[in-house]
Amino acid sequence: MGWQVTQLNKVPKLCNSVLVEGLPGIGNVGKIALDFIIEQIKPVEIYDFYSHSMPHSVFVNQDNLVELPKLRLLALRRARKPSLVFLAGDIQPVDEVSSHEFVETLLDMADSLDIKRIVTLGGIGMSRLPREPKVYVTGNSKDAVKEFSDNTTKRNLVGVVGPIVGVTGLLPGLAAKRNIPAVAYLVESFAHPLHVGIKEARVLLKLLNKKLNLGIKLESFDKGIRDLEKTLRLKTREIKAAPKPISSVKETSYIG
Repeated sequence: MGWQVTQLNKVPKLCNSVLVEGLPGIGNVGKIALDFIIEQIKPVEIYDFYSHSMPHSVFVNQDNLVELPKLRLLALRRARKPSLVFLAGDIQPVDEVSSHEFVETLLDMADSLDIKRIVTLGGIGMSRLPREPKVYVTGNSKDAVKEFSDNTTKRNLVGVVGPIVGVTGLLPGLAAKRNIPAVAYLVESFAHPLHVGIKEARVLLKLLNKKLNLGIKLESFDKGIRDLEKTLRLKTREIKAAPKPISSVKETSYIG
């Protein structure tokens, strides 16, 4: 089975679209940033994706019911501005073949969505949490990198960034074969599986707000930062105070 695409709602008439991807990864920085944008500007869900290569697990939602992990496209038509298409979700494809197949399936839809440029979001795993995370930009053409750069972004990635794994890297790479300009914004984050990159996501949000003219207010995000940090501090204390398990069986969970 390849990737099954299901239309959820009528697709708006899109023009000169920019596709923005933000899926789980290092610090979940891309997912956090994109989820906040979606919450603020309310795009319509247009497609979802399913494959047998998705993780063999389900989530328990707020209603205490199970639901499958989601990968979805959302879209927003804007007057006198480029339309926006968002790739959001709970997971990334789990292996090389399914990742390639998923990205090719997505790019096959580019013409119908009038996608002219692509922006992907990801994290750079650092050994320590940076106090002031830097954003690096790379892409599949010099013109695209120049368009999405400014005085806050870094372009010299050699020696800083290794292979860009997953959809964040593969999407710009394969888009080059379709002559679609694409860039990846990569923000410094802490390479720990339990780290939640809220502050790093805010750096991405500030940049995207400017480059894509989103018009979102970051004050509510700042409040969310304070609330989450308080929750994480309490959780950390609970973990430290908890007795060591007797059993050697470890609980596992998907972070995203």
